[in-house]
Formats: sequence, C-alpha cells, structure tokens
Amino acid sequence: MRIRRYRASDRDAVAEVCARMGGDSTLTDPLLVPSVFALPYLELEPALAFVADDGGRVVGYVLGTADTRTFVRNYRRDWLPKLVDRYPRPDDEPSTPSEAVVDLLHAPERMLVPELAEYPAHLHVDLLPEHQRAGHGRALMTAFVDALARAGVPAVHLGVLTANTAARAFYDRLGFHLVAEHGDVTYLGLEVGPNAWLGASAAG
Repeated sequence: MRIRRYRASDRDAVAEVCARMGGDSTLTDPLLVPSVFALPYLELEPALAFVADDGGRVVGYVLGTADTRTFVRNYRRDWLPKLVDRYPRPDDEPSTPSEAVVDLLHAPERMLVPELAEYPAHLHVDLLPEHQRAGHGRALMTAFVDALARAGVPAVHLGVLTANTAARAFYDRLGFHLVAEHGDVTYLGLEVGPNAWLGASAAG
C-alpha cells in the first residue's frame, strides 16, 4: 500500500470510495454523497488530498481544508453553483435520505461551528473495509496532519457520529480529543503545530 498525493486522474476512484462508505442503499445517484463530502475538496484544495493506492486502485483517501471559513466561502461561490440544477434544494423539510443530503449540499455554513473556531482545519477520511485495521488509516491521517503542520495550521477538527464508537476509538488513539457535541455528531480536535504533532509523513 502506498500513501501518495491525490492526482486529477484519481477523482472518479475517490468518488466511488466516498459513495461506498457514506452512501445509503436508497440513494439512486452515486455522485450525491461525494458531491458533498469529497469532490468539493478535490476541486477547491487538491493539495490537501491524499490517497491510499494498493498498486492497482485507490482504496481510501483523506482530504479537507486548512481553513474552514475560507472553504465555506469558496464552496458557496465556486462549487455550489455548478450543482444547483442537478440537485435543487427541496422546498420543504427533507423527507427522504436523498433530500437530506441535498439539504446538506446547500448549507455549507453548517460547517461553521462556534466551538471549533480554534481548530480552523477539518478533514474527511475513508478507507474501504477490507483495507482497515492494517495501519493505512493512520498513515493517511499522518500525511494530512503533517501537511497542515508544515503549512503552519495550528489545529484540525472532524465530526464523527456519536454512535460510531469504533471510529471514535481510532481518533482517540491518534490524539484527538472532545471539543463539542451537537445532536448525534461529536466534534473532535487535534493540535497540529510543529511541536504538537510528531507524525512522520508517509506520502510520496
């Protein structure tokens, strides 16, 4: 397994992994979930995207932004206009899983959680189940956090479903700590300055 920087030719593979890991069996559009949680990062901040390559295909990724507030502004200005025709916002409260994801697509300001102001960066990481528990998730996270540290970003956060105790345990082992809880989402933070993060980059 090689952890390397994202290439434009990886776009479809990243979208496929995102759809497999974050999709719902009732969603009929395989690009809907990636259009919220993966593709905007590949377009707006590709330098902060890394993939796990098993030698034949991309089987995982980590991506995100160094500054959530700037990302939200660029998302609304540059990303969302490309999708409003394909995914118009529901007029009423979402009543299906697809409508709920579309509603998220149209509300990037949901990422601006006041308690997370001191953790400006955020990330998303996914790895196909058959490649988990082998150190590849840690290697992806190390590549991303090292990139933030080299750029002088002080801290990063992520959101995890409170019920996902396995994911929470993984992040705890990496040094993340509780910052806030909102509904069924727990937000975790990590200081990543050069004196706070001791990871060694695995990215080529």
